Amino acid sequence: MTYAPAERPFYDADSHIMELPDFLKAYADPRLRDDIPEVSYSASIVTDEEVAEIVARGNRHSDEHLRELIGMGDQLIERSKEIQALGAFDSSERTTALDMLGFKKQLVFATHSVAMPFHPSAKKSPQLRYGATRAHNRHMSEFCASDDRLMGVGIVPLDDPECAITELEFALEAGLEAIWVPHRACGDRSPGHVDLDGFWARLAESSTPFVLHVGGAPLQINKAWANTGRGAVRDWMGGGENVRTKDATVMHQAPEMFISMAVMDGIFERHPKLRGASVELGAGWVPEMLRRLDWVARIWGRVDESVKSFSRRPSEQLTEQMGFTPFPAENVANMIGQSNPELYLFSSDYPHIEGGRDPIGRFERSLEAESNDVKDRFYSENFLRLWPGARVSA
Repeated sequence: MTYAPAERPFYDADSHIMELPDFLKAYADPRLRDDIPEVSYSASIVTDEEVAEIVARGNRHSDEHLRELIGMGDQLIERSKEIQALGAFDSSERTTALDMLGFKKQLVFATHSVAMPFHPSAKKSPQLRYGATRAHNRHMSEFCASDDRLMGVGIVPLDDPECAITELEFALEAGLEAIWVPHRACGDRSPGHVDLDGFWARLAESSTPFVLHVGGAPLQINKAWANTGRGAVRDWMGGGENVRTKDATVMHQAPEMFISMAVMDGIFERHPKLRGASVELGAGWVPEMLRRLDWVARIWGRVDESVKSFSRRPSEQLTEQMGFTPFPAENVANMIGQSNPELYLFSSDYPHIEGGRDPIGRFERSLEAESNDVKDRFYSENFLRLWPGARVSA
């Protein structure tokens, strides 16, 4: 018996690799290898001792630990978390984990290795930034190659348009099935800058969605906002991300800004075949964003010719071309009632602790009064609208 009920197909829009220290270095071009740092778990619930034990064992779990994980059966997602999870860093173990979870397909994101290529304040040359990008994409492609249920997510920073196109082509040739871009300004450019139009055109042409994901922009608010003169607060769980109370209240602002700028820049209008998804960034903010973009386009379209020329309202563009993953604690039915059922995607966040012990159960409680058609859209059909080639026959 699998965790996901057999009576309905489940397509998982969010899962993760827990990278070992050499995740980038081992796959980097030799001339850059010495300058690329090891992946760090210093800001994570995972301890240095845990990582060291796994590395000392030859980058593997002990046989005893593997037997314990496999013995969890349909409780795997509840009890198997972070770097100690089944399939956290070993692709053959991940196949076993997917057999137990029962998901038809699963997008696979990195966890910690994107800090170097993505972080805007990192002092590095474009050569090094994009060298780390290439190393990530090589490794992700290899991890997902042995099981066609694993849909590898490549990364491409947009700070240097020429390098971004080069790395996009490499990721596509490597068989990666989505491209994660940082949800921040692209260097000193807006995402719809003319220098980046070829990037979006190539994604649309290749039928490869772009994705935004937590970690694609700085998570923490400015330190001044956290300075209350009292003690520092702890993050929520200390897992794959470090999100504290105040960070969580405004975490949606960066992806909302990126998507809003992309709409107003005309990216979706110019490239109607482009598809994208916002993942592990919540979705309660989406209905109001759609309303806001529509009235801004309507009012400012009187003077802004680029907006006036839209053939579809922003809400229509995003409904047709984007998807959003709610957090398990959010009420999906409320979001659907305020917008439409075509926007939202199921995700597990396996093996991150933030995904919770029973994401399907949490989502089912909020969708209890909804029709089977609405549930089918949420658990599979909206995913397949963005990745139609992922459909698995019954």
